[in-house]
Amino acid sequence: MDQKFSDQFAALIEKYTELLLGDKNDELIEKVKIWVLYTYMAKSMPPLVKHWNEQYPEGKEAMKKLISEIKELNDIHRAKIK
Repeated sequence: MDQKFSDQFAALIEKYTELLLGDKNDELIEKVKIWVLYTYMAKSMPPLVKHWNEQYPEGKEAMKKLISEIKELNDIHRAKIK
């Protein structure tokens, strides 16, 4: 993949994380990447995600915690902006 594109896309993800959560760091960026991809897959291929959830119940629980964390951080950020 083209390095210039990779850098540009990384900047997009970084800015998205900042706008979504009000902060950006490597850990938050990685969490947002996972959250976005999982959410997209759950909408576009629900049977695949259902199978994964059944196959890896501990992964499902970790994902639920990650989703809750992102929602909470987003709610806090939105409250600060208002």
